[in-house]
Amino acid sequence: MKLITVNPNILGGAPVFKGTRVPVRTLFEYLERGYSLEEFLECFPSVTKDMACRVLERSEAALLAA
Repeated sequence: MKLITVNPNILGGAPVFKGTRVPVRTLFEYLERGYSLEEFLECFPSVTKDMACRVLERSEAALLAA
């Protein structure tokens, strides 16, 4: 399942959660600032918990594989 899309016509090509205009970077910024995943999801209801968790899991896997 594709979780992220990049389209030059959406936010200048920034990676966003598929089907939304929410940049993936925003999830990481929220977590870095101490917000919980639930708080992020409340602010961006177009992103599902499953989508956010899968992006985090894939990011972790990519970092650990490096």
